[in-house]
Amino acid sequence: MKWFALVSLALLLVAAAAYRAFIAMPGTSFRGAPPPLTDRQSGLRDALRTHVSTLALDIGPRHAARPGSLERAADYIADAFARAGLRADRDVYQGASAWFENIQVEIPGVGDGAQIVILGAHYDSVPLSPAANDNGSGIAALIELARLSRDKQFHRTLRFVAFANEELPYSHTPDMGSRVYARRARAANEPIIAMLALETIGFYTDRPNSQRYPAPLRWFYPHTGNFLGFVGDVAARPIVAAAIAAFRQHARLPSEGATLPRLLSDIGRSDHKSFWDAGYPAFMVTDTAPFRYPEYHSPRDTPDKLDFARLTLAVEGLVHVVDQLAGAR
Repeated sequence: MKWFALVSLALLLVAAAAYRAFIAMPGTSFRGAPPPLTDRQSGLRDALRTHVSTLALDIGPRHAARPGSLERAADYIADAFARAGLRADRDVYQGASAWFENIQVEIPGVGDGAQIVILGAHYDSVPLSPAANDNGSGIAALIELARLSRDKQFHRTLRFVAFANEELPYSHTPDMGSRVYARRARAANEPIIAMLALETIGFYTDRPNSQRYPAPLRWFYPHTGNFLGFVGDVAARPIVAAAIAAFRQHARLPSEGATLPRLLSDIGRSDHKSFWDAGYPAFMVTDTAPFRYPEYHSPRDTPDKLDFARLTLAVEGLVHVVDQLAGAR
């Protein structure tokens, strides 16, 4: 019995250490029903809905097999940045069988402007899916975060980048837009100190047992899918902790965070992994996609499935994350 007690104590100590290292996050997550939107927030909600609806309904599935739709999506994003008063650079690159492009706007830093913070989201879809949530929601947030950051001053240079080819068959191949971008950045030795990928952030539900996880995470997190997740690898822990602390200080939306070993492959399922592979600290913000969203990668991923009020609250919270990472003055 003595040995059993000692082993049990040792396991508890290991579990506690793992919790502190991988799961515990600063700040306190918001709890309770989301507050009603103000008039200003309602305007943001309507803008987000317009972006998502244009991408998902007016343009529809957008991928290499439908190059016209992929180009229309790129045109829309560049035009939306321009309407927000930001000049978009369209970085065209040659893939194995076609030409693709990433779309970028930059707000130069006014302090230590050499350091760079990147927010990114992919604008392509899987075949047959309108991709309202995956990843129209991320692109809509990217555009609005750029607009809301336009008139601020930041110590660090801030870039907003819409990436091509995150989805299969290009995911984690040389034709993936974020991989092309990250490899070029590394070759130029660009001082990127943080990259945040906005990945599928528009679906929230208060239904019990609506949230799933890769094993063994289900023992540590809530089973109701009404939160925004901040997910990185162990090396990204400082920026994930800073980001979720800023979010929790201001946001009226629940949040959960984790920085986990890369052996858990699900934590690398977006554009941030391209930056890991290039040696840059990066993480994603997500509603957890297939672990919550029933219409993931399906023809039913349409705007009516999204909770635009809570997406608005997510974007408002992420404004403060941008301010924290880029050093708003």
